[in-house]
Amino acid sequence: MKKSLLVLSGVLAISTALAGCGNKSETPAATDSGSAAGGTKAPVTIKVQAWYTEAQGNWNATVDAYNKTHPNVKVVYESMSEKGDSQEGMKKLDLLAASGEQMDVVMYSSASDFAQRVGAGILEPLDDYLKKDNIVVKDEYKLDPVVNGKYYALPGKMIEWFVLLNKDKLDEAKLPVPTEWTWDQYAEYAKKMTKGEGASKAYGSYFHNWKDYALLGLNNDMENPYLVKSDGTQNIDNPKVRYSLDLRNKMENVDKTSVPYFEVVSQKMAYRDVFYAGKTAMLATGNWMVGELAQNAKFKTVFAPYPKYDAKDANGLTEVGADFMGVAANSKNKQAAYDFVKWYTTEGIQTQGLFFSGWKKADVEKNVDAILKSGKPEQVAMIDKESLLATLKVNKATKLVVPPTYALQQEKEYLTQVELFLTGKQDLEKTIQTAKTKIEDIRKSNAK
Repeated sequence: MKKSLLVLSGVLAISTALAGCGNKSETPAATDSGSAAGGTKAPVTIKVQAWYTEAQGNWNATVDAYNKTHPNVKVVYESMSEKGDSQEGMKKLDLLAASGEQMDVVMYSSASDFAQRVGAGILEPLDDYLKKDNIVVKDEYKLDPVVNGKYYALPGKMIEWFVLLNKDKLDEAKLPVPTEWTWDQYAEYAKKMTKGEGASKAYGSYFHNWKDYALLGLNNDMENPYLVKSDGTQNIDNPKVRYSLDLRNKMENVDKTSVPYFEVVSQKMAYRDVFYAGKTAMLATGNWMVGELAQNAKFKTVFAPYPKYDAKDANGLTEVGADFMGVAANSKNKQAAYDFVKWYTTEGIQTQGLFFSGWKKADVEKNVDAILKSGKPEQVAMIDKESLLATLKVNKATKLVVPPTYALQQEKEYLTQVELFLTGKQDLEKTIQTAKTKIEDIRKSNAK
């Protein structure tokens, strides 16, 4: 398989360097240098490496909780970024893999980044370990991160999307908190909550410059919520994609009820700041914002399900994402590393009180209570728990798409065309056809 031009610097070298790392024919027991079976052994040390800072994840308390109940293993957390920057952290992980440094448990922040490292041979297949523990991933977890029929990671933090609404602006417009709605109704809400002109204008809606906001009507398609289909062919020439782009153009450039794309990119807007400052009444975003609101809320915030493409669609269907936690292929303590991954992605993540769990047995209400407990009382009081729980309980995850290793290149080409459309430099049809051709060309070039 020809590697993508967008594979991060060093990953091709890593693939070669790791070719001889970790005997793939080893059974789980054979790779376990931390097992207590067969006599006493000194505790083995395994590293958990990710981009989160200690403040972002209470990691020291989390690994301490594990160490107390697993005396044969000493787990150490090592942050790869002082800023909590996932991209910086992943680059450092790539360098560690290339240099042969100790790696045991590693984590990636998106399906695209995860897929690249699977393709580079950085992650160990977990299928034998899962089979030994009688774990069926799709039965145990809300997400199914399978790659070409194999498992290389389990989902830690799970991301679902919803809409945040400024309750003051909602009340001023005499609008009820939505419990089920379409994107057309979302657009009507935006009209009624847009106020003022010029620098003092407050918009009803805000869409960021991520690919998620260029696939609004496709994001909650149960089977194909992504710009390529499961067979790798393009999914852009699709009525839901056309609708999404047309909706954004109408709201931003015709009705002027959503912050224009040009302003978003030229002013380098931060979506959090736009919402906190009251410059938008609504923000479609991920559930990581609950923990952030618990620290930073400025006004009463209510929650609504992700809008539907069609009124007949199921309520609560939302795009999903996760932190992908796996075992490094060059780990010398793979069984011990796997055991921590299994614990963290089920019981462990709940001890942190910061993230939503991807484990099916996790209690949603307890999860919310733990996140709110970690916040500041004054800010927590501004979070409408009733609408939050109601939204979380109707949420239904779409199929997780683990894209091809060259997906980031395809996403970049698509967003280039979207920008031309939203800034009035080309029409919708040319946008769709050009993006379709670019995405297919990238797929074909990587299939050679």
